[in-house]
Amino acid sequence: MVSIREIEDLFAQDVHVLGERADAINRNNGNRVTFIVNRHINYTNICVAKCPLCAFYRDQNDSDAYLLSGSEVVSRAEEAVQQGATELHIVGSLNPAVCIEYFEDIFKQIRKRFPGVCIKALTATEIHFLAQIERMSEKEVLLRLRDAGLQALPGGGAEILNDDIRAIICPRKLNASEWLRIMEIAHRIGLRSNATMLFGHVEQISDRALHLYRLWELQEKTHGFVSFIPLVFHPDKTELGMIVREKTNPLDVLKTIAVSRIVLSNFSSIRAYWVALGVKLAQVALNYGANDLDGTLMGEQVTHAAGANTPQVLTIEHMLELIKGADRSKTPAERDTFYNIRRIFATSATSATSTSPGSYSAPSSSHAQEHLVTR
Repeated sequence: MVSIREIEDLFAQDVHVLGERADAINRNNGNRVTFIVNRHINYTNICVAKCPLCAFYRDQNDSDAYLLSGSEVVSRAEEAVQQGATELHIVGSLNPAVCIEYFEDIFKQIRKRFPGVCIKALTATEIHFLAQIERMSEKEVLLRLRDAGLQALPGGGAEILNDDIRAIICPRKLNASEWLRIMEIAHRIGLRSNATMLFGHVEQISDRALHLYRLWELQEKTHGFVSFIPLVFHPDKTELGMIVREKTNPLDVLKTIAVSRIVLSNFSSIRAYWVALGVKLAQVALNYGANDLDGTLMGEQVTHAAGANTPQVLTIEHMLELIKGADRSKTPAERDTFYNIRRIFATSATSATSTSPGSYSAPSSSHAQEHLVTR
């Protein structure tokens, strides 16, 4: 049993002490670091919410606004499968032109053509908006999409689960209780999901503590969450960036990841989302409680739109170098969406010699160690 006050007290502790404690949890659970081969498909960037935290959204008449056709989404899914993807992460924006049949058709086509790939799609925010557009309950929407092929929900839209903060950073989105309620409905009908927390903007430590507590509490009820992803806020090109000038510092990031691992003992995974963290800090985070690097993330646009200066994709070889560069006692493993292990890689040194344009050239093990903070 945890309490909000106990979580706040954890944030007051030394980051390296927390890191040792968080890393010990992972060591006791096999010391395995996982990743997935996946692709992000952002079906539209037209959004009526226009959140101050977002650099991705566009108005309908903007020159770079778009809505992919169903065949375009399926074509991108095919490209991903040809490159070995086992998961499709399909999310977009709150676009009134998109109806439930749009998703049903896409999911059915993908399920028929590529039965081995997992469809992880639509945040709780999108489900809530779709239910309003269709004048049906969120449960009805989820059941129809599940029957069409939806298997899991991403964790986006959680931001900070405190409505006072949400009124500033995402005032037109669903509220905190609605996000939690939709996740509970999804879990009850057999859909697993992730959970996120966007931090490093206008929230306080007490808000992060409340957020983690509410996630822990729901997980105790449903056991439907798979992974927790702490997301660093990127202020560039966002309206909120007029208030929040810079990203939070690396020590705050590492502390937040470590506290998350300690508190969310009922979550199997804490992710180091390398797109938002940067590959070097993500590598360090593997010694501060993170036990997953997310994935290859082909096609990610949302975080990059806010100015994330990270590669567009990481190869499996680079994933292996990052993991082994962090700690040679850690065992790299490729997983599926639900953390079933597909293959375990040898614990001997790995090498990645090919570097495609725009991809990250993984550091040598000796160079990588220079980026580890001595605890």
